[in-house]
Amino acid sequence: MISATTGTPKVCNKCKGIFNSKRSGIRRPITIIYTAISISLCHFYNFAYATAPFRVGVSFMATKTIEKIIAPPPPHMVGDGFRVHNFFPGNHIGNARMSPFFLLDYNAKIDFSPRENPRGVGVHPHRGFETVTIAYQGKVSHHDSYGNSGTIGEGDVQWMTAGSGVLHKEYHDAEYSRKGGPFQMVQLWVNLPAKDKMTTPGYQAITAAQMGKYPLPANGGVVEVIAGEYGGVKGPATTYSPIQMYNARLNKGANLTINLPATYNTGILVVEGSIKVNGTENAPTDNFILFANDGDEISIEAPEDCVLLILSGEPINEPIAAYGPFLMNTHEQLEQALQDVRSGKFGHLDE
Repeated sequence: MISATTGTPKVCNKCKGIFNSKRSGIRRPITIIYTAISISLCHFYNFAYATAPFRVGVSFMATKTIEKIIAPPPPHMVGDGFRVHNFFPGNHIGNARMSPFFLLDYNAKIDFSPRENPRGVGVHPHRGFETVTIAYQGKVSHHDSYGNSGTIGEGDVQWMTAGSGVLHKEYHDAEYSRKGGPFQMVQLWVNLPAKDKMTTPGYQAITAAQMGKYPLPANGGVVEVIAGEYGGVKGPATTYSPIQMYNARLNKGANLTINLPATYNTGILVVEGSIKVNGTENAPTDNFILFANDGDEISIEAPEDCVLLILSGEPINEPIAAYGPFLMNTHEQLEQALQDVRSGKFGHLDE
């Protein structure tokens, strides 16, 4: 291979071992030969690996295998406005298995009837993590005790950092509520590292227009980058730990290759349509695919138009203490959170 900084040929030890000879009288010619050949070989293999995410049909990466495909669990209501399937924690996915993602609630597509009084969830506290709401259909409004508010619709994301503690409420947008219609949302709880659990609460309102967009070749669709990076395109969300979060909108017949670190916890929610993964497994609508931590490449084929939520992140290897709306590291911290809510330290928010 060639040094990136100096352009000087560097020969790896493996290549040296193949070509080196100590026999008198032939060492210098063979040295010249193995140097030239090993430079070519090393350069080829390093180039092949470095460009693997952007080539079609050739891969030098290990496949990230499927651990399980999970059908949507029985739904339950959160407040009166969200009919959700809770994929994790639960379903044999422990509290830390998808870290830094702690919870995935999926409001599969449902029609709500028109109503003057918007459905939703009343005032409640959070501490120690972030809530991320992704809108696919319908509209949701948010208010919190730090004065943040906003409404998200199709393609938008609401990213709230609860941090040291906040009161908030979520409910159907008033205009949507009066008309009714299809409603489809995802809510994630993203854990915060211990050093950031008491950070000042914050709010990121991310519109569909602000998303990073990577167009796929041959009219294959688009990868919308919410957080992290895909193909050199970065997402607008600010995160406290390394996270990759994409909406992949694939057209029928498209192929998509995703490269993610083997150590990252990774899952895909099939929001619309169906897909074939790694050339072997079929995953239908509303199913969640959990991947093992054993490879770095996922290949996806779209036999029909589909929408996928792709989640991957570096695990936060710290103790987890969870109770209701709090996500901390110790039981004592949970007790303190309860005391702080009761004493008014989370602020005030009208119903």
